Amino acid sequence: MFKNKPSLPEGQVDTLIGPQVVIHGDLVFSGGLYVEGRVVGRVHAEDGAKAVMTLADGGSVEGEIRAPVVVINGRVEGDVHSSERLELAAKARVDGNVHYKVVEMAAGSRLSGRLLHVESVAQPAELPDEDARVDLVRVVG
Repeated sequence: MFKNKPSLPEGQVDTLIGPQVVIHGDLVFSGGLYVEGRVVGRVHAEDGAKAVMTLADGGSVEGEIRAPVVVINGRVEGDVHSSERLELAAKARVDGNVHYKVVEMAAGSRLSGRLLHVESVAQPAELPDEDARVDLVRVVG
């Protein structure tokens, strides 16, 4: 699919949250995280860590997700922030905004929110002082 795969071995799972598990609280991880159960809270990769978060069919997250690589085939109620790659598989259901660098959406996936490219988010410009604003208006107007 993508030429630039994450540097983790494909399919590497360091942490598995099984289908009968419900976690209430924030989860911080590195490496490969595979969620088949339910997380009620934020799921964040450690800053600067090579991390892949995979949400399996039947799994759910009720909270924000932040990781370099995110693969979703379950349900997310919250915003998703992916600094490298986001994959929405056929059964993915996302209710929230998605911040991505590269995105892949399979037929059947659903997103109720906005797709926001991380490199296209404009930083607020510094306002010039009063004199500069007057000169700018004179030049343009």
